[in-house]
Amino acid sequence: SIFDYLMPGFLYDYHSFRSQYETPIVKNGDWELAEKLSRMVGPFILRRKKREVLKDLPDKLQEIRYASMESMQQKLYDAQVTRLRQSLDKQNDDEFRRNRIQVLAELTKLRQICCDPSLYYENYDGSSAKREACLQLINTIIEGEHKALIFSQFTTMLQILENDLKKEGIPYYIITGATPKEKRMQLVKAFNNNNVPIFLISLKAGGTGLNLTGADVVVHYDPWWNFAVQNQATDRAHRIGQTQIVTVFKLIAKGSIEEKILEMQESKKQLAQNILNSENAGSTTISREDLLTLLD
Repeated sequence: SIFDYLMPGFLYDYHSFRSQYETPIVKNGDWELAEKLSRMVGPFILRRKKREVLKDLPDKLQEIRYASMESMQQKLYDAQVTRLRQSLDKQNDDEFRRNRIQVLAELTKLRQICCDPSLYYENYDGSSAKREACLQLINTIIEGEHKALIFSQFTTMLQILENDLKKEGIPYYIITGATPKEKRMQLVKAFNNNNVPIFLISLKAGGTGLNLTGADVVVHYDPWWNFAVQNQATDRAHRIGQTQIVTVFKLIAKGSIEEKILEMQESKKQLAQNILNSENAGSTTISREDLLTLLD
């Protein structure tokens, strides 16, 4: 998209680019073609890696924490998968494109069930494997005298966690899209200078522009297609001024679409590294075949 803006026609129109490069590389692993594309775009790309600029920046450790869904949550998840698969099986590619928004809405429901079924089912009163895992992790963080940023794309999920923290008597701050800019800056300054251990942050509202080096732990409650967005959120803590090693946790519902999202992130990351030698690639574009693979 950047080349299409700066140098129209250099990588052909999108239909041609998709058929000649994107599909053979992404779907078929044609790395010879990827190398050719890399040679085409390479002369126009100049990058500086964080490690080259911030040589004293502490390490960033990453860990995936899996949570197994309990019976009720698993049943609701399986029912939603079955419903979505049946819908997709009835659609051809043209119908999928026309119904794209509806399909993505159904996909969001799956992700909500993974986070906590009460995000979608109003009267749900069962357990949530990932929510319980998150609360256990929060207690471990506090016991170790660490401070954490907890990111989620769902503000309702943050509100649920906020209620849990209140019940446990754990002090916290929270930023969502509704938080005024001046208030955000006040909360950031307070967090970096006091002992409040937890900062709940909406991924879209606080994924960029905030300096939160007071934290040395980052928790991504739910994975997003574009890993660059998650990396930007992580960099609220892993940036200039950070003096401690930063540990990043990704919470994943085992055996769910979230595991497939991780795989998709990795494939796009590998593609980006091979073509651009970059970590800043990712896409929310998803085909019917991609979606069926995610539901497998």
